[in-house]
Amino acid sequence: MKTELATILKHQATKILTDLRESKEPILITEHGRPSAYLVDVEHYDMLQKRMAIIEGIARGEAAIEEGRTYSHSQASEKMAKWLK
Repeated sequence: MKTELATILKHQATKILTDLRESKEPILITEHGRPSAYLVDVEHYDMLQKRMAIIEGIARGEAAIEEGRTYSHSQASEKMAKWLK
């Protein structure tokens, strides 16, 4: 992974963005020697957002199971019948 200083980003933003589009590799931006942010291309960011939505849905499902908020197959079929016509 490439690392850039925030000051370099300020002065060479166009070049850094061009490199990012070509390499598709995230860039770690640092300030005062510490990680500050990641710079990622739009496609990578969108893919990460979609993955997070899936993971959050799975977590909600697992929580529902742990809390007993589930239905048997026959109960679910009964509840869904009006939409499955």
